This record gives sequence, C-alpha cells and structure tokens, in this order.
Amino acid sequence: MPGKELMDKISIYVPKSKAGLSPVQRLVQVGEKRDRSVNYLVMEAILQYLEREENQS
Repeated sequence: MPGKELMDKISIYVPKSKAGLSPVQRLVQVGEKRDRSVNYLVMEAILQYLEREENQS
C-alpha cells in the first residue's frame, strides 16, 4: 500500500471579514492533531453542513 502523501496547499477563498479568525491555520492544527488532511476536514464539514440543511427542508 502506498504511503500517505502530505499536501501543504489548499485552494480556498477566505473573505477578508473572516481572515482574522485564521481558519486555514486552525484547520492545519486540527488536522495534525487528528492525523487528517485539511482536505478531509473540509469535506467532512461540507458533508455535515449538507446533512443539516437537507434535513431542515
């Protein structure tokens, strides 16, 4: 099985109004703590958001 490839880049637009909250740096820290990629965390967040929104309709 191939080894895990570490990626240090993500393409994401962070609005100026949210930049002070350091979302990307915080995702990197959580990812390191949980041994997950930022991409994985972002996808999980998106899927959870979609579940909540779809269940409200």
